[in-house]
Amino acid sequence: MAPDRGSRADSQTTSYHPISSKDDTQEVSQESDLSGDEDSIAVEEAEARDEARDFLAERADEGQNFTVRGVLVGLVIGVVICFSNMYFGLQTGWVSGMAMPAALIGFAFFKTVARHINYPFTPVENVLVQTVAGALGTMPLGCGFVGVLPALNYLLKPEENGPLVLGTGKLMIWAIGICFFGVFIAVPLRREVLIREKLKFPSGTATALMIGVLHGNEKGAEKQENPMETFRRRSQDMRRSRSMDEQRSNTAGGSDTAPEPGTETDRRSDWKAQIKLLIIAFGGSAVYTLASYFVPTLHDIPILGLPLAHNWLWTLNPSPAYIGQGIIMGPATTLHMLLGAVVGWGILSPLAKNKGWAPGPVEDWETGSKGWIVWVSLAIMLADSIVSLGWLVLRPTVQYGPYYIREARERIKSGDYRSLIGLSSPSSKGAYSPLSATISTSQAPDQKSASLAEPDAPPEHLVSNRVVYLGLLASIALCIGATHIVFASLIPLYATLLAILLALLLSIMGVRALGETDLNPVSGISKLTQLAFALLIPSSNPNAIIINLLAGAISESGALQAGDMMQDLKTGHLLGAAPKAQFYGQLIGSFVGAIVSAAVYKLYTSVYAIPGGMFQVPTAYVWIFTARLVTGKGLPEMAWQWALGGGCIFAVLTALRIVGQGKSWQAYLPGGIAVAVGMYNVPSFTLARTCGGLVSWWWSRRGGPEGTVIVLASGLILGEGVVSIVNLGLASLEVPHL
Repeated sequence: MAPDRGSRADSQTTSYHPISSKDDTQEVSQESDLSGDEDSIAVEEAEARDEARDFLAERADEGQNFTVRGVLVGLVIGVVICFSNMYFGLQTGWVSGMAMPAALIGFAFFKTVARHINYPFTPVENVLVQTVAGALGTMPLGCGFVGVLPALNYLLKPEENGPLVLGTGKLMIWAIGICFFGVFIAVPLRREVLIREKLKFPSGTATALMIGVLHGNEKGAEKQENPMETFRRRSQDMRRSRSMDEQRSNTAGGSDTAPEPGTETDRRSDWKAQIKLLIIAFGGSAVYTLASYFVPTLHDIPILGLPLAHNWLWTLNPSPAYIGQGIIMGPATTLHMLLGAVVGWGILSPLAKNKGWAPGPVEDWETGSKGWIVWVSLAIMLADSIVSLGWLVLRPTVQYGPYYIREARERIKSGDYRSLIGLSSPSSKGAYSPLSATISTSQAPDQKSASLAEPDAPPEHLVSNRVVYLGLLASIALCIGATHIVFASLIPLYATLLAILLALLLSIMGVRALGETDLNPVSGISKLTQLAFALLIPSSNPNAIIINLLAGAISESGALQAGDMMQDLKTGHLLGAAPKAQFYGQLIGSFVGAIVSAAVYKLYTSVYAIPGGMFQVPTAYVWIFTARLVTGKGLPEMAWQWALGGGCIFAVLTALRIVGQGKSWQAYLPGGIAVAVGMYNVPSFTLARTCGGLVSWWWSRRGGPEGTVIVLASGLILGEGVVSIVNLGLASLEVPHL
């Protein structure tokens, strides 16, 4: 340990220099001062820890952690998000949990009716609202209604035992069957990734910040840090910069100052302006959406000329919602999508057409270049997923391998073979950062800080192990039963069990990736599952494609739910909400979401031609093409050669992005998933998203607060999503348009 090394160094200095020099005296004095500072910091951290524990206990005891009104408001908001996500999901495959808009809308509603309610709307109740809303709103993706089910319903060929047409009842049974087990996966991971490792989960943290800012002090007084914020301010993530600030302050002879300016208070007091911005953006998007029903050409503006528009599909869809999506995605992701569109639709599509590899019309998925370039995008997605998720598995070995080897070698030399069994990683001792060969005295305080895992809610407000284990078993049984009721003899029992097992394992990787990068790699997880099942299920099986699709759907559902639950738990932990209340809120939202999303899907598919027109369901084509790719079926001429080349290039680029994490040049390497999305979506959507990404870049260069532009984007997305329900009604009534 570091303090022992320091003691040995002192004794050696004394033996060689009996008469201490002035420099030696100063060195010993400095070390003594440092030791005293360490003790003082440890005491302060212990006090902050106790205060944080009391804060969590007090917040978790609030009756507003779980209320009927909070659940109902969350369900209403979630239904709106569900309609919106179904609309955008069938168009491009894009789905968002919309946690921050849900919290903002919930706050605005309760603020409006504040005079008519018996008890106040608190931060923990807002956590419940956004948890329920997010769980319900993401079910179009979680239950496969924007990808797998359209593929089964419309894209399966007769020789693949398709198409499979399912009634509303069976759709609901399927959705209910797969909507729970991911929630139960997340709960056991909570203590490890939130409390012990303190992963950031940026979206969950941002939502907690916004809720805290909105609620603040009711009387408008200067905002004070709550005890949990105080503890986290002294945590490992912030400690070094904080201690440097304190040293500079002490050197200057100044006194302690407030840790941050009152920017959050300013933003909280301006919440009405945020609501106003949300309403204006919502209204503008709604007007455009309604107008686009009567003037459909608004969806396809030939900004690059009629020849490129008619021959190669280069048009612009100036949808406010897709501009909003681009704002949320950011400039880097949208520019990578634009690169994918340029390569796919500007280079590969004309090449495949002119060479005769895709002789049909460009817009044809089967014989045209639109379908041909999807194979290349699939290979890019697979390569990116394998490298990225493979690194998540290998990283602990790379990170802690030298430590294990060094420790094992020392114990073998000392003859202590028995202790090899109990050899633990540095993280088990509280050091969550990579361990260096030696630990200097200056590093010791960080180790002490890291050893203090964050305080947690009282045990009575946590989900018990009994509930988790019994619930997990019951949800697995429900998934198996629902799958075999709906798909009867099409998928064997062992395949369903294996799909669930893969979902459990891959969900852990997805949660960790989400906590570190804010990206839940659900598409990569589903593609890896499809690849695994291609190796396990022989292509001679007449149901190989169906089994492959269902297995991928189960794994994607588990990963999505686990990630969504963990983001919400992060938000709740920072604000002191009871995890048990969030858990039951998530279950309620998932159950209602399964039923609502099945009904909404059936509504859209009965009114609109799918695939066709506005709803090309590109994600469904990605699913079915992936199943055919990994089972060796259906590849057009020259597709596998170009797909192999694209996969190899992006395997290297993804590896370089991993190596260059945190370095300036890493931002210039395109991300595989973003490029692939730009390739399989028509350029009209990508161009609109790129415009949004540039708006986000411009806003950040001006130094504007991120929350404002997120509110703007949310209003744009929700406006089109909500009014799409009106357009759905107009279409069902066959109201005439141009």
